[in-house]
Amino acid sequence: MKRIILQGIVAGILAGVAGIVYLKIYEASTLIDFSPIISSVAVASSSLFGCVLMAVGYMILFKMQKMKWAGILNLVIMLLSFLSILGPIGMTLPLDFEFPELLPGLAIPMHFFPAMIFFGIEPFFRDRNQ
Repeated sequence: MKRIILQGIVAGILAGVAGIVYLKIYEASTLIDFSPIISSVAVASSSLFGCVLMAVGYMILFKMQKMKWAGILNLVIMLLSFLSILGPIGMTLPLDFEFPELLPGLAIPMHFFPAMIFFGIEPFFRDRNQ
């Protein structure tokens, strides 16, 4: 049980760091400051929140002794990740913001970092005795 929460926290921190690094690289490569729209704190906190939420989902399955449904939970997480990109696609930016069409290129990949990292580090937190 503690491993699942720890996995969520570690994945959230790693996803937050990856998101912030991606944000800085994207800003440097496009020479556009996205700080009025998206902050490093928002990237880190949303990544941590998403990963802890995934961990809570797994804890619920574990408590209900329904771990065979983990694949369904994974599909739900993937679907929610895809649906979450509708926000940046439909976002209306201030009229004085230069190159608003570049925002989806920044935000969309970051929406997949939490799930990708949560699933990617899972083998390190798997209970080998099960």
